[in-house]
Amino acid sequence: MDGELFDNGTFLSLNGAIWNNFTEEIVYLDTAFFVIRCIIPPIYLLLITVGLLGNITLVKVFVANSAMRSVPNIFISSLAAGDLLLLVTCVPVDAARYFFEDWIFGSLACKLIPMIQLTSVGVSVFTLTALSADRYKAIVNPMDIQASSAVFHTCLKAVTIWMISMFLAIPEAVYSQVVQHHNGENESFSACVPYPLSDKLHAKIHSVMIFLVYYLIPLGIISIYYFHIAQSLIKSAHDMPGESSEHVRRQMETRKRLAKIVLVFVGLFALCWFPNHVLYMYRSFHYGEIDPSLGHLMVTVLGRVLSFSNSCVNPFALYLLSESFRRHFNGHLRCQRRQSHFSSNSYFQSTSAMRMTSVRSSNRNTISNGHSLKQESVA
Repeated sequence: MDGELFDNGTFLSLNGAIWNNFTEEIVYLDTAFFVIRCIIPPIYLLLITVGLLGNITLVKVFVANSAMRSVPNIFISSLAAGDLLLLVTCVPVDAARYFFEDWIFGSLACKLIPMIQLTSVGVSVFTLTALSADRYKAIVNPMDIQASSAVFHTCLKAVTIWMISMFLAIPEAVYSQVVQHHNGENESFSACVPYPLSDKLHAKIHSVMIFLVYYLIPLGIISIYYFHIAQSLIKSAHDMPGESSEHVRRQMETRKRLAKIVLVFVGLFALCWFPNHVLYMYRSFHYGEIDPSLGHLMVTVLGRVLSFSNSCVNPFALYLLSESFRRHFNGHLRCQRRQSHFSSNSYFQSTSAMRMTSVRSSNRNTISNGHSLKQESVA
């Protein structure tokens, strides 16, 4: 899609432009395309495999263990669901374009795939913003008692984020269309484009709005939240009396660890998506001008791979940062020994064990002032 966020027509357009260059450049770039076509499939297959393994296990851990159905974990599960959507739909389609000159998926897919892509990006960045807001409330107002309906309300928020993301992505489906490109030598190929090729202003407005709504504004809001979180943590370090109860200290440490995990997620999103946003705006402001250079091709490939990588990294970042999630993750990978492994050593029991020991588990997770450690069970 020439100029679109994931730029489905870039390589098709480059192929068309190559035939207009000198013979030496044709041979040189054809060799580059051959090398890329040999390298990209294993990389994409690795992204899909690792992403599916990590995100499915993450969702399974949170769903199967009632003690881990907490406010932050619901948001993280929603984040994983958005990544799964991208991995099973958009990544395979993107990989296929390295082997076919034409758009082979039809008009319906041309409208649905861009919408799915943008929906997934929206779910990611808006969920990260909601997670940051949740960490802000938990740390700035640490003594607030969470209502018993907090988990239910969080589920509603997650569903609302999905609905908003799909609504904002509707224009992608409305304007995307399959068109025929001509390369000047009586040859043509079909490509899926996100807006009329003659409308250069549309391309510029679209790229700027995507950058603002799906990157700059959410990250700005998150930065404000974390600025106040940092201020609150610095102040609490000075104001907390030495005789503070152990459970208050433990709760604050848990919430700080959660804030660190969310900050890592945000950092990974910003790092993985920034090159793709910059490249997209560059193409949109040079709409209709094809850069057939090898450097532009390599930057495009790296930007795409990096953006797709963001759908794989969160479960493994959580694995490194969260001891309890790491235990459950290892248990699911060794599912044949999971029940015996967690029966005596795990802090959180499996779903069946939780039903057998509900009274004892409730006493363990509840602290004296009415707060529940269950609400912070990711770390």
